[in-house]
Amino acid sequence: MAGRDEIIAFLDDLLEIDAFTDYGPNGLQVPGAAEVSRVITGVSAQRELFEQAATAEAQLVLCHHGMFWDFHSRAIGPAMKERLRILFESDISLAGYHLPLDAHPEVGNNALICAALGLEVAEPFAEHKGRPIGFVGRSAEGIQFAELRRRCTAAFEQEPFVWDCGPERVRSVAIISGGAPGSFADAIALGVDAFLTGETAEHVMADARENAVHFIAGGHYATERLGIRRLGEVVAERFDVEHQFVEIPNPI
Repeated sequence: MAGRDEIIAFLDDLLEIDAFTDYGPNGLQVPGAAEVSRVITGVSAQRELFEQAATAEAQLVLCHHGMFWDFHSRAIGPAMKERLRILFESDISLAGYHLPLDAHPEVGNNALICAALGLEVAEPFAEHKGRPIGFVGRSAEGIQFAELRRRCTAAFEQEPFVWDCGPERVRSVAIISGGAPGSFADAIALGVDAFLTGETAEHVMADARENAVHFIAGGHYATERLGIRRLGEVVAERFDVEHQFVEIPNPI
């Protein structure tokens, strides 16, 4: 067993949550049991995840996409009530870590994507309100684009959406997980060979073609599985608790 507050304090400090201006709260969002023996991790807070956590008799759920967002209504509707009911009745705590988890240089989504693709983390990329969220990954010898695409399929466990418009051998990839096609222009300005995010947008086709830069959309969900799963592993290793990552696939 480990103290919930000790785990949360460790994560808050590791991810430097106070240094980020985010779209919702980072850290503990719903308090549950004070002592933790089993931790569940998942990409997004939702009823199915909480039901699986309750079945597993977990005391703490860690998510990348938490339950409360600035762009949501503050009124509690039926769906939110049901989510909270499961957490309350099972005495489960919920904590969410969004941009701080994207940006972390070791356990973050973008650093882990670099590692999975065989790229060296070279420099920060995609600043959001004073803090960079992504990274540029580089390969001195370069990677054939067909091989890079194959590595993306393996890392994200699905075929990425691709505009194949850049050089045959890729030496630099600007990476920001999730829904960030709006950062493509910043990647182009850096002069990279490829840009990788989770989602695409209508303007991407022309931008990729006219600037001769590859565009890769690996899936919002798929590109953000790595960090939260690794965070659960870190908690399990440090606090000697059980950990289970719950897969709830989302094609977006």
